[in-house]
Amino acid sequence: MAAMRIAVTGSSGLIGSALVRSLGADGHEVVRLVRRAPAGPGEVRWDPRRGTVDTAGLADCEAVVHLAGAGIGDRRWSDGRKKELVDSRILGTGAIARAVASLDTPPKVLVSGSAIGYYGDTGDAWADEDSPAGTGFLADLCQEWEAAADPARAAGIRTVHARTGLVVAKGGGAWGKLFPLFKAGLGGRLGDGRQFWSFIALHDEVAALRFALDTEGLAGPVNLTAPEPLTNREVTAAMGRMLRRPTVAAVPESVLRLVLGELAQDVVGSQRVRPKRLLEAGFRFAFPEIEQAVGAALGQE
Repeated sequence: MAAMRIAVTGSSGLIGSALVRSLGADGHEVVRLVRRAPAGPGEVRWDPRRGTVDTAGLADCEAVVHLAGAGIGDRRWSDGRKKELVDSRILGTGAIARAVASLDTPPKVLVSGSAIGYYGDTGDAWADEDSPAGTGFLADLCQEWEAAADPARAAGIRTVHARTGLVVAKGGGAWGKLFPLFKAGLGGRLGDGRQFWSFIALHDEVAALRFALDTEGLAGPVNLTAPEPLTNREVTAAMGRMLRRPTVAAVPESVLRLVLGELAQDVVGSQRVRPKRLLEAGFRFAFPEIEQAVGAALGQE
């Protein structure tokens, strides 16, 4: 795509930092939204909790990618932590959506983060973008999260909800915690290992976000997951093969619930998600298989 001025929230996170590097390498002008005083012309101040954005800094932005939000699996879900997870997404998304809608010349597209948690526990059943919302804390959160972008959609801005799966990367997220365990020979299945994990390589995550920016007909929910999800047992075996380590240290569901509390139900929950809209729009995955995705992550060393 032609060089654009693109605003990004969450630019210091795992996905955001990789996206900013990719956009910058291709000559795009990236404007980072930050919660502190801007350090230079490439930064714009915002306060998601107060719902304020320096809209003057968004002038001439043709696209906005909104990825900010507290980490889902960073720590146990206390009532306070759950409120933080909700507020960081709902308040932040609402602030961005209202800000872009208020501009005299709004951006053409808003790509706003979401997650496959929208579908809840699907068991062995497939889910795609036409599937209904599930139940549970994450499913409810994702529904509110996406609805918070309504002001942008109402203003005629093409709005994409990037429902991201488990990102295979070393630098953060769920896989960032798995790699050290497997390297130490402590990797193993979680629970009975039958739950489906819908993964995506970090490279493909970034490429899919950029594809969403550039594909005019793409709007609404878009699943960012590899085409063939695997069970946790299959992922465990693949990690063991790639890292040449044993994978016998299974963690029973009862232990997960003791350690993780309510978060455990999502760790052992199953989400068999298909990226229907990406595939129909012609997106091509560079690392669709788990061995390829893990190899790409290892290559980031």
